[in-house]
Amino acid sequence: MLHDSFGRIHDYLRISLTDHCNFRCSYCMPVEEMEWMPQSKLMSAQEIVKLAQVFVGLGVKKIRLTGGEPLARKEFPEILEQLSALPVELTLTTNGVLIHKHLEALKKAGVRSINVSLDTLQPEKFFKLTRRDQFHQVWDNIQTLLQAGFRVKLNAVALHGMIEEEVGDFVQLTEKWPIHVRFIEFMPFSGNHWQSKQVVTAAALLEIIQTRFAVVKLDDQQHDTAKKYQVPGFAGTFAFITTMSEHFCGSCNRLRLTADGKIKNCLFGKEELDLLGALRKGEEVESIIRLSLSRKHAALGGQFGADYTQAKPEAIENRSMINIGG
Repeated sequence: MLHDSFGRIHDYLRISLTDHCNFRCSYCMPVEEMEWMPQSKLMSAQEIVKLAQVFVGLGVKKIRLTGGEPLARKEFPEILEQLSALPVELTLTTNGVLIHKHLEALKKAGVRSINVSLDTLQPEKFFKLTRRDQFHQVWDNIQTLLQAGFRVKLNAVALHGMIEEEVGDFVQLTEKWPIHVRFIEFMPFSGNHWQSKQVVTAAALLEIIQTRFAVVKLDDQQHDTAKKYQVPGFAGTFAFITTMSEHFCGSCNRLRLTADGKIKNCLFGKEELDLLGALRKGEEVESIIRLSLSRKHAALGGQFGADYTQAKPEAIENRSMINIGG
């Protein structure tokens, strides 16, 4: 098992397959011109599988594939097939635009739950945010997933000035469809120009929702990052990921592997250790994994405190979200 110095067991690994994405969302990708990692720096399909095998051998029970956009990786079907042979729950987070091309592969691999990032339900806003005219393709693919029996979670970043007028419409989706909407508080990363005043908290969103719907609180599990609610009688649910206003670091069970093979013990952590470099040298990597865990901070990568309004984004050392993998 993988324990950190605070006694937390880590059995959930998020693997970034690529730093490339076919969207250009500003909160994830810096506005400045991106410099993509050269192919030689990225983990090959075989290296991804080898490292995943090590983590599974150390007790990892769940693997989530992320990006960039994981479906943009040309070897995605090969990687998916090989990882599906491991004794883990396999899932992914995607922007949804390429789902129709991989639906059968996802079914065959035993994937049952998929997170789709969708920050607005209005095509015009979608284009402004992503700089891509793909809203209808994404929505059609969400419907395809639902019809195929997948559990679909919609991840909506709570962007100030946009989410307030749409939060009720997102909740309304859960009346007809068994969709699980999650509102994610805006988090600081390199290049996304975060300011505390841009954070729309879960409490503020819930207050807006309750002017339109009667809601009930649902039970949350030990490692849940989302605080779940439901409108009675609705098919789906909604939830809040309260990273900024009420962090959940005390029960964290997550590790991250970047597309260039660095282990991050926290989404906000600045320290990374090079697993890929060691693997390519023929060195064992278990000791590096355990070293990374031993250095994990109690909360928020040790970079800011529980009061997000006091966070100084210019002092936070980290990658952009697209280079981390979420």
